[in-house]
Amino acid sequence: MGEKVVADAFALSDRQAYREKLTQCLAGLERLLSERRFDRPRNLMGLEIELNLAGSDGMPRMRNAEVLQRIASRDFQTELGMFNLEVNILPHRLSGRVFDQLAEELRTGLAYAHRKAAEVDAGIVMIGILPTLGRDDVVSANLSDVDRYTLLNDQMAAARGEEFVLDIEGVERLVSSSASIAPESACTSVQLHLQVTPDRFADVWNAAQAIASVQIALGANSPFLFGKELWRESRPPLFQQATDVRPPELRNQGVRPRTWFGERWISSAYELFEENLRYYPPLLPICDEEDPLRVLDEGGVPALAELVLHNGTVYRWNRPVYGLADGVPHLRVENRVLPAGPTVDDVIANAAFYYGLVRALADESRPVWTKLPFEAAAENFDAACRHGIDAELLWPRPGRSGGVAKVPAVKLVRDELLPLAAAGLDAWNIERSDRDRYLGVIEERCRLRVNGASWQVDTYHRALDAGLEREGALAATTRRYGELMQVGEPVHTWPIGFPAP
Repeated sequence: MGEKVVADAFALSDRQAYREKLTQCLAGLERLLSERRFDRPRNLMGLEIELNLAGSDGMPRMRNAEVLQRIASRDFQTELGMFNLEVNILPHRLSGRVFDQLAEELRTGLAYAHRKAAEVDAGIVMIGILPTLGRDDVVSANLSDVDRYTLLNDQMAAARGEEFVLDIEGVERLVSSSASIAPESACTSVQLHLQVTPDRFADVWNAAQAIASVQIALGANSPFLFGKELWRESRPPLFQQATDVRPPELRNQGVRPRTWFGERWISSAYELFEENLRYYPPLLPICDEEDPLRVLDEGGVPALAELVLHNGTVYRWNRPVYGLADGVPHLRVENRVLPAGPTVDDVIANAAFYYGLVRALADESRPVWTKLPFEAAAENFDAACRHGIDAELLWPRPGRSGGVAKVPAVKLVRDELLPLAAAGLDAWNIERSDRDRYLGVIEERCRLRVNGASWQVDTYHRALDAGLEREGALAATTRRYGELMQVGEPVHTWPIGFPAP
């Protein structure tokens, strides 16, 4: 949510005043759009990665405040759990050798953070869900000591009115409950930002929604939670259930969850912000002093603080973002689909594939979302989360016959989507060496049918076969993952199991 929030109680009138301010903000956004006040195309992208802290034993460490104090860099910030950090990379222009530049910046920053974490018996682990996390690790006492997290937790728990229930059935079944939103802190992700013009926004957002399932299939890295083997990418069901403020009765009425895939293709960014106001009660009704319409009348640009804050409490997998830079407004698509890790090369390969493919699909004269029902895209997302790199996805048939057919994700990527991603990177003027290196990582993942989730599962079962108990096998898998992550070779090259003694 960005800005500092002061925890305090809200009066009934606060919500009414906040709703009125939200309506004014939405009207202000509509005026900015109609007056074409937004930034020109700048081809800017941004990257955020959420991280875990774990010790040399593979177990989580609740020490982010100490680690951040030692890192002493604005690039690193707190996240929801005390075992979480987030690293933010400054915006870069999509051109030239940008992916190699990003990789070098990340390697340098993460290596420094890892050294500083080691001073308090912790280390950086870039993974979707830390396999060794237990129920007792994700409790309200282990939320980061930041007012906005305390306030958000209190408001979401009050809105639900009862415990949050996790019920995820995968390879095994997990049933658990929590009095707080702390289990959501188990989810650590990569967020890819792309600044777009208003005229371009809908095409980019629709393209991102269409390929969200492909991103998950290729990048799944979260097969375990609380000692159970669940979905290959267990973050989405965990995130939805851990933030679900609807009691069963509201779910039965069809009330939308705050974490959701969506329900339709769009034609403008305005539609998404308007939906947020129409469907979601405010959780943090904190009003800014700015009068957005007066600011516009006086020729200025409003910050739309209430709209931005409210938007941050609706957890779309592709989120619209309104921002200001040097007094000029802009829009971004924030892609929140991918789990963190396994290595810097894997993260950058995922980013290169996404930015290239989104560009190519958004440029098509008859784009994929005109041929793929939205329901099929949502079904694909679920299938990819469940099955990872072995998923089969619905996709438009080539040629004029029309319709959709089910195709293995790896075949779809190798035969159709990788060439499109390459063309998209060419359109961004990415250097060929960058393009080929990182898309080559994606191709090899598909050829070998290996990603972070499949490696974790195979290594875990190798540990079980060697006689380790469940907890020991998960800890051994986590330690080995951390070792190989530090080496830095892409996950498709990692050996399964453990080195010989």
